[in-house]
Amino acid sequence: MSTDAPKRPTSANVAGHGTGDHLQAGLKNRHLSMIAIGGVIGAGLFVGSGAGIAATGPGILLSYALAGVLVVLVMRMLGEMAAADPQSGSFSAYADRALGRWAGFTIGWLYWFFWVVVLAVEATAGAKILNGWLPGVPQWAFALLVMAVLTATNLFSVASYGEFEFWFAGIKVVAIAAFIVIGALAVFGVLPGTHAVGTSNLVGHHGFLPHGVGAVFTGMLTVVFAFMGSEIVTLAAGESADPERAVSKATNSVIWRIGIFYLGSILIVVTLLPWDSASVKGSPYVAVLEHVGIPGAGQVMNVIVLTAVLSCLNSGLYTASRMAFSLGRRGDAPASFARVTGRGVPRTAILASVVFGFVAVFFNYTSPGTVFQFLLNSSGAVALFVWLVICCSQLRMRKIIEREAPERLTVRMWLYPYLSWVAIGLIVFVIGYMFTTHDGRVQMVLSLAAAVVVLVAAQVVQARRRSVVGADAGAGAGAVAGTGAGAEAGAEAPEQA
Repeated sequence: MSTDAPKRPTSANVAGHGTGDHLQAGLKNRHLSMIAIGGVIGAGLFVGSGAGIAATGPGILLSYALAGVLVVLVMRMLGEMAAADPQSGSFSAYADRALGRWAGFTIGWLYWFFWVVVLAVEATAGAKILNGWLPGVPQWAFALLVMAVLTATNLFSVASYGEFEFWFAGIKVVAIAAFIVIGALAVFGVLPGTHAVGTSNLVGHHGFLPHGVGAVFTGMLTVVFAFMGSEIVTLAAGESADPERAVSKATNSVIWRIGIFYLGSILIVVTLLPWDSASVKGSPYVAVLEHVGIPGAGQVMNVIVLTAVLSCLNSGLYTASRMAFSLGRRGDAPASFARVTGRGVPRTAILASVVFGFVAVFFNYTSPGTVFQFLLNSSGAVALFVWLVICCSQLRMRKIIEREAPERLTVRMWLYPYLSWVAIGLIVFVIGYMFTTHDGRVQMVLSLAAAVVVLVAAQVVQARRRSVVGADAGAGAGAVAGTGAGAEAGAEAPEQA
């Protein structure tokens, strides 16, 4: 039987009971459900969407819709592979098997790099909010505090990560749901002091597409990276008791999650307020809450944003460490990364990830415009690389699964392989379009440079691995030959005697 055949989930490749080199199946269904729901809600939705609205106008809805369609397709493909073969390394492990060791190595390390840089971004963002409340405490101290607390949480057990994320994500979900309900009531003039606004803000102020159709794609560049994190549930599912069910549920719900949380909330913003108002560009969600008369809207949103930041930091550390663990298991990272504690936690992988995060935080304060900006730009396009690898892996893995274990296809990509190719085409288009803007071009060039560096490292590691295997095979052959010669000499001795 082919070695490419997908394996049924076992303690060897998914999770064990916290012994040996196995992760612990400590995540409950409610943890995974909330991780899946909250995974698409990042701090960027609350504070970064204003820039997209300003650049695109009400047409930003089309930008979010296009990016959302892309994410839905990618998640469906990833869900197909993850349900058939749950792995702690998720898409990196699938790329390893479908495309080659070089692909799994490269995309795994790039993904790890992306998330450890995110740790620094989110720690700094959270520190700024806390410093605003307690200005007597230096900002760097708050950044250190939040990193230390969430590192301790992840080191304790996967269940503690899941519990923290359950409440963080729960607060985000409740906040967005409340925002949509309040905003919808204001749109229809039901709230006291409001009147029905109709479509005046959607089609007024120079129209639905005030900057032309091309602005939709420009807006897409600003929002596409906000969806990074949707794939976390496929990594986390490997540490649950029923990974197949968790993955199926998460991939089936991604459509309504994106439709409600992103399109729904952005629709409220651009319907209630003129897209070109200064308040929308600054902080659209605060602007809406102030518009409908919510007292202390700014501080309410600060609490929500802080929760989103802590959630992203918590998940980022978890995700980076699990990818490092998977790389260690496959021999693409130090062997110590694959060792776990008695609680089933990959301690070395967590500490290695957080150390790089602390270094990045340091650069964020000492060299924000040089070293840290370089780190940001060189990891900026990793999301697109990850999605492209997922699509290419699925095209190969689908054939392998159908040939070797068709019963494992409990989640199937729609209209395979046509929609898979549509997704690939859309990703390639976005990558190409990034070269048309200055910021996008800088990010893409530096991200491609980072990818080339990691790819070269992958080739070096593979060459070294082949040389070791060759040396071992040669030594084994020599030992066998020596044994044979000795046996022959021993057989001839009696005759000579």
